Amino acid sequence: MKKEKRKINKKKYITFLIIIILILGYSIYAACSLIINPTDTFIVENGKLSSEETVQGYIIRDEKILKGENYKNGISQIKAEGEKVAKGEAIFRYYTNGEEELKKKIEELDIKIQEAWESESNIFPGDIKILEGQIETKLSEIYHLSDLQKIKEYKKDLNSYITKKAKIAGDKSPAGSYLKKLIEERSNYENQLNQGSEYLKTDRSGVVSYRVDGLEEILTSTDFGYLSKKMLEDLNLKTGQIVSTSEESAKIIDNFSCYIVCVLKHEKIEEKQIEVEDKITLKLSGSEELQAQIVYISKESENEDLVVFKTNKYVEQLINYRKISLDVIWWDISGLRVANNAIKQEKDDLYYVIRKRVGYIDKIYVKILKQGEKYSIIENYDDNKELINKGISEEDVKSRKRIALYDEIKL
Repeated sequence: MKKEKRKINKKKYITFLIIIILILGYSIYAACSLIINPTDTFIVENGKLSSEETVQGYIIRDEKILKGENYKNGISQIKAEGEKVAKGEAIFRYYTNGEEELKKKIEELDIKIQEAWESESNIFPGDIKILEGQIETKLSEIYHLSDLQKIKEYKKDLNSYITKKAKIAGDKSPAGSYLKKLIEERSNYENQLNQGSEYLKTDRSGVVSYRVDGLEEILTSTDFGYLSKKMLEDLNLKTGQIVSTSEESAKIIDNFSCYIVCVLKHEKIEEKQIEVEDKITLKLSGSEELQAQIVYISKESENEDLVVFKTNKYVEQLINYRKISLDVIWWDISGLRVANNAIKQEKDDLYYVIRKRVGYIDKIYVKILKQGEKYSIIENYDDNKELINKGISEEDVKSRKRIALYDEIKL
């Protein structure tokens, strides 16, 4: 009996072992099959296809240089970089000769005036209450500022309030007093500072920029006939390089539009039948897309065309650059996306896919809207007559199925 039990247990063990080996073998086979041929079906999904060309673009703007006689003295900015200004506004001034020395003397006098004012006993606090309040408000607000230009403006206002306060104190002190002399001396230095400054005003509205590269009068927007691929390459500009800030001049830029010059493949222009006034989508390096209008096209060679785009988007961001990298999007389309090898051709201009659904297989005729290297965007036929004209019987047309999102189709 014991021997019989051992034989039975041995047979069970062997049988169990064989089953395990078979399961493992099948699992390995299935895994290998998936690696070699992952699946024989494709799931229909929403997708997007596009045709893009990465090119270099040269930025051209309608811009005017502001430069005075004392450009060697350096600039004191009145308007900040990128600030919008109206016609007639002062943009910046040049430092005067000996300005640092004059400023130092004024600062020293401010300390003496404050000390002298505190020693006066015949000044009534009510006379300067408003100025004290303005000074406190400005001091409170200045702590929350990060814009350097705004801080300069607040500092200027503070100096103005302190000066007025000192003048009130001087007027109320006895004639010929020490305080009054200090105030008069300060006024003289201040007049010297202001009279020696050269202020630059704009004769047009626009955006202020101190990023001047010397190409403002070379790359102009009045007539694009001077442009060529060689001329642009000879500028030796680096892609993406930020234009340096000038200490000698500024410029006023038209903030409504700018131009981007590119050299493109002629076959794309011809294939798309691109003409002046047509619109194309451009994509900047930061993934921002914008619509641009073509305003100029010239033939560079048999294979290339020079194209000028005009855009009114991201104009202020482009102020920093003269040459950028961008993508020209020749076309893009969204819809039902399928793998190209899932689409079968029955005859010229008639395509179909094989759908698998709960054990049934259907042949579904589809239109190819756009085809890329690996995928296509397709749609169903909505007009029965269109299929009948392609040779499909009325009976097949009436009983035909439609492809839908997440359908499983054979490759």
